Parts: sequence; structure tokens; C-alpha cells
Amino acid sequence: MEETMAKTPAKKQQSEEKLRALSGSSSSEYGNESISQLQGPDRVRLRPGVIFGSDGLDGCEHAVFEILSNSIDEAREGYGNLITVTYYSDCSIEVEDFGRGCPLDWNPREDRWNWELVFCELYAGGKYNNNAVGGDYGFALGLNGLGSCATQYASKYMDVTVRRDGFRYDMRFEKGYPVGEKGKELQKSPADRRKTGTQIHWLPDLDVFTDIRIPEEYFDDILRRQAVANAGITFRLRLQQENGSFDIRDYLYENGIQDYVSEIAGENPLTSTHFIQTERQGRDREDKDDYRVKISCAFCFSNRVNRLEYYHNSSWLENGGAPDKAVRSSFLSAIDAYIRNSGKYQKNETAIRFQDIQDCLVLVTNCFSTQTSYENQTKKAINNRFIQTAMTEFFKEQLEVYFLENQAEANRIADQVLINKRSREAAERARTVTKGKLSGKVDIANRIQKFVDCRSRDAQQRELYIVEGDSALGACKLSRDAEFQGIMPVRGKILNCLKADYVRIFKSDVITDLIKVLGCGVEVKDKHVKDLSAFDLRNLRWNKIIICTDADVDGYQIRTLILTMLYRLVPTLIDEGFVYIAESPLYEINAKGKTWFAYTEREKAEILSGLKNTKVSINRSKGLGENDPDMMWMTTMNPQTRRLIKVMPEDAQRMAEMFDLLLGDNLEGRKNYIAQFGSNFLDQADLS
Repeated sequence: MEETMAKTPAKKQQSEEKLRALSGSSSSEYGNESISQLQGPDRVRLRPGVIFGSDGLDGCEHAVFEILSNSIDEAREGYGNLITVTYYSDCSIEVEDFGRGCPLDWNPREDRWNWELVFCELYAGGKYNNNAVGGDYGFALGLNGLGSCATQYASKYMDVTVRRDGFRYDMRFEKGYPVGEKGKELQKSPADRRKTGTQIHWLPDLDVFTDIRIPEEYFDDILRRQAVANAGITFRLRLQQENGSFDIRDYLYENGIQDYVSEIAGENPLTSTHFIQTERQGRDREDKDDYRVKISCAFCFSNRVNRLEYYHNSSWLENGGAPDKAVRSSFLSAIDAYIRNSGKYQKNETAIRFQDIQDCLVLVTNCFSTQTSYENQTKKAINNRFIQTAMTEFFKEQLEVYFLENQAEANRIADQVLINKRSREAAERARTVTKGKLSGKVDIANRIQKFVDCRSRDAQQRELYIVEGDSALGACKLSRDAEFQGIMPVRGKILNCLKADYVRIFKSDVITDLIKVLGCGVEVKDKHVKDLSAFDLRNLRWNKIIICTDADVDGYQIRTLILTMLYRLVPTLIDEGFVYIAESPLYEINAKGKTWFAYTEREKAEILSGLKNTKVSINRSKGLGENDPDMMWMTTMNPQTRRLIKVMPEDAQRMAEMFDLLLGDNLEGRKNYIAQFGSNFLDQADLS
């Protein structure tokens, strides 16, 4: 034992030293010795992304699926109806099934131990002959002979227990290598012949994956999906708690996808759940062998929910592939033909799209084939040409029969699809009009009333002053630097954009004109109008957006409403630091022929303390429109002397909460806030 354990790390160390020598070579010459080959566990441990799709948490999760797949294949062949997955608090995982048990003993045909082939050799397995009559597996999820070996290689340790043929077999691997004296790695002992199955317990290695803390939601999702795809098989999840006990959950769908579709649709769907299935045989190319495909599909229509899910050989096809193309083609063709034949299209009306069908369709397919062309080892899409053709033809045939035999449901489907289509077209027309209105260019043909542009076209230099009313426009226009400072007046108090809906907001000329002047479009985060957004920061025409209002209560309110509008429609401008507030002085102090400006009461006191025994004149600052150009330039517009406050919230969540509290619909919360903190602001209140 000790001798073998000493040799095992030595092999790994030699491999790592060889790689370091190659990668760290100081020679820049590319020659014969530049080519190297990874051996043994290093084929996976140093490049896990090739097998698992990632060296992060996604890859670690996929390793779980690889082991689970072998148990599923056994259960699908009728060997056991319970698969247990245990997730321990130390992040180790155990998968146990009650199938025939993975063969680990001596293989005379290969002249090797089966445990070596299964757990230490890539591309070794028992599912390469699935298409043959009488093969061990008819429809298998595991195909390539990679999963068990790759997962073992990527583990800190793996314990394997198999019960079959009246024996119990035990093995342990550590960091890709078997533990035990050479020739005695496999421990074999007599056991109850009636008990069979495979149990694999492993800990993913942090030397391989960047993260091994698999969230509970992953196990919940994967086992629920497998219960859907494998009718009548129970998947049991055991989650170890902090106190050592286990939270146990069972996942079972007796009727598979049919029960699942009914569950998704809920109460009162447009149609009942319809289940269809068939078995076909064909080939992907003339010179290829025939293979079998078993097709099943459950679907219904609903005006409240929609879902499309595809499973193949128990694997959830997240990216679809051939089944998705078949569903889109067949359903669009069949429903469009029914609408035309029943005269439901209006004169000159455009045809429906699959999107209009998808918005009211709940559909799940579950197919199995003896040959499968997965997109890659992660098995998120298939691309078998014959499977796509067979599914398309079968669905078209079945839909035609379904519409003939269920006239009332067919009419409800057609009517709902037409409602979806006409709603989509109306929304697209409105979106086109709004996008044009918001992102149009500011030129002679598209002039914005009272907007004063600057001469420079360099967005890095341009500044936009958003000012309060026409009087401020006149004062700022006279005092600005016309080379790089533009002015946009807002007329009165704009809408509170946290209370108004998007229809009202985009009917406001003040708001749409201002967005048009900005040039970057809007970001509308509401899910119902997400496509309305035409925001592109690269189209912003200004380097600084400066809000400039009077230093009084009305000015503060207008400033707040403008900030609220920017927060709701273009929050990125705030996040990226483009928005500023121009401070206006509260007092103008004159003494000895000089002028001082005080922006706060404290500054006023400090200036006066420095002018003791001097006759001073103190004037409360007037509105912006009443200031003379020189004073405006000096206090508000001159980059060298003005004071700007950069609106750059450090806590976006806190900002959102305050905007919603003070300007949103939470009336009770606003009352409570004023009652608690209002006394702090009495000196700023306008109580006249």
C-alpha cells in the first residue's frame, strides 16, 4: 500500500515538472521538442473545460450529471426505479442506483480490469453498440465513455462500491490514481446476490475547478427535470444539514411529460393537454446506418403561461437544436394553414410568426434515439438531421388530425395566436414611432424648441446645462462659452417619472425633447416594454450633463424631478458619472469694492468674520434669470470658478430606495419618514 501510494504522486509530480519545463523554457525556438502530450489524469485535470465545458462551477455541476447519467441509463432499461443523490456538507456528492452494478472485474476480451477501463481510460464504456439488436442499452444518455473516467480524474477522491453477481466490489481513487497495492486495488467480498447497484461518492477537486460549492437549486432543477424525462422513476435528493441530519426530497412524475405540462399550465388553460408519440427508423445520410428514434410530445395552449422544453435520452436540451427546429417549422405551418383555411385572416393581413404561437404554447418533447449527435459533451443540443425531419413530419400529421377532431380547441388556438400577432404588431409600430422620436438627430429638420446648441462637435468637450425656465435660458445664453456649452430649458415642473407610466412619460414633450438632446436613447427596464430601449452610451452627445436650478424650494423640486427622470430612463448616465448639479450661491456679499459669494450659511459667516469693522452689503441670491451675465459666468458656468456636485451614488440600491420612498407610490412610508426626520429640515422648509 505505502509503496503504491509513493509511486502515484511521483507520476503526477513528473508530469507536472515536465509541463513546467516546457512552458517555462527560455528558448524561443519552436522545434521538435515543443510538442508534448498529456498523460493519465492530467488529460482532464489540466484541461477540464474540454470535457466539462468549464473549469468553474458549471463544469463541476456537469460532472455530477455525468455520474447521474449512468444510473439513469440503468433505470431506463428496467433495472431499479430509485436513484438517490446525496450532497454532503463538505461539498462531496454521492450517487446510488439499484441497477445491475457496473462491471469492475477482469475483462478477458480487453485483457484488462474493467475498473481501469471505466474509471481510468477515456473513451471506454459499454454503450458503443446501442444500435445493435439485443444491445445492453437501447436508448442511452451516456454515449462516449468519458463521464465516469473524467469525473474520477477531476476528483480529490472517489469511492466506488458495486454490488453484482453475489459480490461487493470496493475501490478508492485519489487525484486520478487508484489507491492500493498494484494488482490488489479492487477489493472483492461475498455479498447478498439479491442486492445489486452502484454507489459512487466523490469530492470535486479545487485544484481542477475554481468552485465546488454547488447550490441546492442545481440539484433541485436537475432531479426535477430527470423525473420529468423518466416517467415512473423516483429521484431522491438528500441534503446534509449543519447538524448532520438530511433534508430528503423525492421527485416523481408517474406520467412524465404529460403530468409536467398539466402542472405548468395550471387551472383553466385554453386547451387540454394532448400527448402524442411514435417510433421511427431512418438515417442522417444515405451512406450511414439506420437508427431508431422514439418521439413523444405533450402540449397545450394557455393565455397565461408559455414554456418550451426539449429532452433527448433524458438530457435537457437547453439550446434545443433539431427538436426546436422541428417544433417551430411544424407548428407554424399547421396553425397558419388552419387560420387560412378557416378564413380568420383579415384582408391583406400578414401571416403569423412562431413567436405568436410560442407566447401561448406549453410544450415538452421527450425523445430517445440509438444514435445521437450532440453538439458537444455537455449535451445541450442535438443536430441529427433524421430526427429533425421525423419530428417535423410527425408533428404536422398529428396537428392536422388534432385540429379536425377538436374543432372548438382549434378555434381557440387560432384566435389566441391572432390576438398575440396583432398585439405584437401594434407594439412594434408603437416602438418604432417612439424610438424614432427619442433617438432622432438634432438638426434643422428636427429642431427642438428653445434648445441652444454649442459649436463644438467633440463629445468629450461638450457640456449640457439643463436650466429652469426661459428666464434662466436667457441669462445662461449670455454668460456661457458658446464653443462647448449648450443649454436646454425645462418649462415648469416635469412629470414625476416614478409615478407616471411609460405612456404618459413619452407623451411629455419636455421629457422626449430632453432625451433627444442627450442623444443616447432610453433604458426601459420594465419587462413589458424592455424592447422599447434604444440606449447606447456611445451616442451620448455630452461629457457633462449639468442640472442648474434656482437655490430655492421650487428649484430643488425641479432638480429632484429631473434627477428622477434620469434615474428611471437613463440610469447609466448617473452610474457612469455624467450627471452633475451646479451649485448656485445663496448670498452675494459686497465690501471694499469686492464681491464674495457664499453657497452656505457657514460660508456666509466665515466671510463676514473676515470683514469685521467693514461696511458690507449682503444680498440674497436672486433667481438665475435675474443674475447678470458676469455673475452667472463666474458662479455657475466658468469651469475654473464654478462649483459642481457629481451625482455618483456609491450605493445604487440605497438611492433607488430613497427615490421610491420620497417620489414613488409609498404614501404611508413617506409619511413615516417625514414624521421621523422632518424636523431636521425645518430650516429649509418654505412655510410662507
